[in-house]
Amino acid sequence: MSDPTAVLRRSDDVSYEPVDAAEGLSKGVLIDADDGAPNFAIRRFTLDAGGEVPRHTNAVEHEQYVLEGEYVVGIDDEEYTVSAGDSLLIPAGVVHWYRNEGDGQGAFLCAVPNGDDEIQLQE
Repeated sequence: MSDPTAVLRRSDDVSYEPVDAAEGLSKGVLIDADDGAPNFAIRRFTLDAGGEVPRHTNAVEHEQYVLEGEYVVGIDDEEYTVSAGDSLLIPAGVVHWYRNEGDGQGAFLCAVPNGDDEIQLQE
């Protein structure tokens, strides 16, 4: 196995796409396996004012860092208002959701293990 090669991705080189299952959520992949990252992917999400992500689970854990804005994150049966500088761990299989009730955009980084991440929407 060869040594990984260093990668620098400029912010202007990251493209964002809407996330189909959510309203007002966009995702940009900063670094992942396609870039030679052997273990983790880092993604940046934006959540528009009024945006919502429905209740769902993921097959892999999520480590998140809030970059900007203020929004609600639901985890299991609890809701938390988060803002810039807050961090979250959402274990694999745990029901979670997002809601931006504010006037400004929210943004967060999300690190996940490489590999399949099956998403299951909850009723």
